[in-house]
Amino acid sequence: MSFPDVPDDPQSLGYPGTRYRGDSGEVNARFRPAEHPPELITAGATYHYLATTDSTDGEYGLYRVDMHAVPSGPGTHFHRTISESFFVLSGTIRLFDGRDWRDARAGDFLYVPVGGLHAFRNESGEPASMLLQFAPGAPREAYFEGIPELEHLTDKERARFFLRHDNHWVDLGG
Repeated sequence: MSFPDVPDDPQSLGYPGTRYRGDSGEVNARFRPAEHPPELITAGATYHYLATTDSTDGEYGLYRVDMHAVPSGPGTHFHRTISESFFVLSGTIRLFDGRDWRDARAGDFLYVPVGGLHAFRNESGEPASMLLQFAPGAPREAYFEGIPELEHLTDKERARFFLRHDNHWVDLGG
C-alpha cells in the first residue's frame, strides 16, 4: 500500500523523536493481573500502583484509587511540574475543573494541564473508583503514603511535604 502524501518520518506527523534504535523490538512489557493486591490502604482509599514513574522511566504514573464510602478528597490545588488526568471507573466522584464541580460517573474523564486548578471528592456515601494519571511521571507513591501522616506534622512540616510533592493549595473562598 502506498501513501504518497504521507512522509516516512513520524516526527513530521507530530510523533516524539526516536527513542528506541533497535531493529527487532524487545520483550519488555509488564503485565499486572487484576487480583494483584493494592500497594496502599488508608482510611479514605485503596491505592493500586499500576505504572509508577520508575516502571515507565519517567514517562507517566498511573494509579487506581478506590475511594471508600467515607467522604474524602483534596481541596483545590495545582501542580507546577505535572498534568493530572482522572477517569472514573465506578461510582460518583465530584471533580472540580477550576470553574465548576461536576458529578462524574463511570466513563467520565477530566484532563488537567500543568498549572490547572482542580480538586476531587467522593461525597456520594458509596464507594467509587478512578484512574489517576500524572505526566510526566512523578514519585506520587511517596505522596500517597505520606497523606495519613499529615495530621502528625507541624504546619511547617506539612507545608514542606506539599511543596516537595508539587501540591500548591488555593483557597477559592466559600
